[in-house]
Amino acid sequence: MTQQVALVTGSSRGIGRGIALALAEVGFHVAVNYASRREAAEEVADAIRARGVEADVFGGDIGDDAQRDELYEAVMRRFGRIDVLVNNAGVAPQKRLDLLETEPAGFDRLMRINLRGPFFLTQKVAKQMIALVRRDPQARPKIINVGSVSAYAASVNRPEYCLSKAGVGMMTRLFAARLAEYGILVYEVRPGIIATDMTAAVKAKYDELIANNITPIKRWGTPEDVGRTVAGIATDMLPFSTGEVINVDGGFHIRQL
Repeated sequence: MTQQVALVTGSSRGIGRGIALALAEVGFHVAVNYASRREAAEEVADAIRARGVEADVFGGDIGDDAQRDELYEAVMRRFGRIDVLVNNAGVAPQKRLDLLETEPAGFDRLMRINLRGPFFLTQKVAKQMIALVRRDPQARPKIINVGSVSAYAASVNRPEYCLSKAGVGMMTRLFAARLAEYGILVYEVRPGIIATDMTAAVKAKYDELIANNITPIKRWGTPEDVGRTVAGIATDMLPFSTGEVINVDGGFHIRQL
């Protein structure tokens, strides 16, 4: 089979970095996307190349239409195909505001990056994937969306984030239904409490919650935990599943009494 290529958005740090490295470990060439941290993205690309596969870095804000389109075109010029799209890029609110005080500008920014951007990137990549399977019958393209337990766990001081991740869940089901006829499978990986720079500011809060049994597995999750899950999906370990949510949350979704 021709060498497979993965595009991982927001892969210069955190969960995206963990995913990019895990995909390299199982043999994928990787397109590393960043919005502002090129140096960090270059470090990820170097680590990928050290694993014996190809990597390149591609700037682009997923929430900006022109930058998103250029990202896609640049990846296609460099690699010629995208076998796996991982929609990981996302942001937290710039200000955590009560539900009754949420501001339109912050709401729109977050939805643009976390939901609108991934939707339209997936639309574009999906059309390429349809063409790919038509010319290469061995191709097994996949789309993997990185969601969050905030899709169902309400946080009234960041409602726009919760809404964006709930939208990612429906986006997964929509594309899964539309693309199944082409053999293109779509999944959502739903992380819980993961140790990244995004969660560093609330570390004390989550340390206490974990100590008080908010998750059956009593530890923080890591980007590597998420990366291994994505790598398993990408290597065709779930061939009779699509539209599925895979929780990587230490059992948070169990909701024990």
